[in-house]
Amino acid sequence: MTTVAFLGLGIMGRPMAVNLVSAGFAVVGYSRRPESADPVVRAGGRAATSIADAVAQADVVALMLPDGPDVEAVLTGEQGVFDSVRPGTLIVDFSSISPATSRELARRAAERGLRMLDAPVSGGEAGAIEGTLSIMIGGAEEDVERLRPLFEAVGATVQRVGDHGAGQSVKAANQLIVAGAIQLVAEAIKLLEALDVDLDAALRVINGGLAGSKVLDRKAAAMLKRDFTPGFRAELHHKDLGIVTAAARDASLPLPLGNAVAQLMAALVAQGRGSLDHGALLAVLDDLTAARGTEAANGAEARRRHEGITK
Repeated sequence: MTTVAFLGLGIMGRPMAVNLVSAGFAVVGYSRRPESADPVVRAGGRAATSIADAVAQADVVALMLPDGPDVEAVLTGEQGVFDSVRPGTLIVDFSSISPATSRELARRAAERGLRMLDAPVSGGEAGAIEGTLSIMIGGAEEDVERLRPLFEAVGATVQRVGDHGAGQSVKAANQLIVAGAIQLVAEAIKLLEALDVDLDAALRVINGGLAGSKVLDRKAAAMLKRDFTPGFRAELHHKDLGIVTAAARDASLPLPLGNAVAQLMAALVAQGRGSLDHGALLAVLDDLTAARGTEAANGAEARRRHEGITK
């Protein structure tokens, strides 16, 4: 039985670790919040008391962490993964971080006799629970094939896309598309509300045509209700779009729509709504609409006053 140390048991990592237990892997979970490991333990895994405890006997170390600095700290910090694993251990980073950081960490892992894959995922919380994630992998092909059973326990689409860092590059492009789609769904909802049509029927027929998408499937119903319970937090998508815009800048590549939606996501986070689902881009439009209504009302009142004075 392959032993997997799973580090990072948040919205995505927790169900992924549970699915690995269900697939027959011996999973040792670790999170800074001990209670996050409870579902893994109930499924038949074990909770570790530290990173070193989690990885000491692991064949594979899996990471699902918020950002590059978190990944670097867990791997390279004192009593971290690099200090505590056995030589030859394979490390899989499911986190979404910059391609450059991913390549540098793979280089440092190799210096210690370790092998590493970047394997960011797409599919959100629902995909993590259902085990239907799309996994884009950068690294050596033989390592990908060795871990294919692990990848297939958590994902429905498993694809090596190139060498170290390539998975993160593809994930950046993925996040660009997702953010743009969510923004357009939000704008479509506002348009349909303004035109006073049957919203459920309208979105159902739209989703049956060329505009149909998983974003509509997974996000539209909650967005209509203004239910922004996080499946993927806006602050994380803001971070991902920062990776996108930095990569485009380095490549001297214009991304007019991408930069616009990055600014809207940044506005959402700046408003203190970063912990909400990224579907809360609709809330930004709600605010803009409300501001426009207030401005129009103030303008009408000013005109009435002016007319009263001139009379």
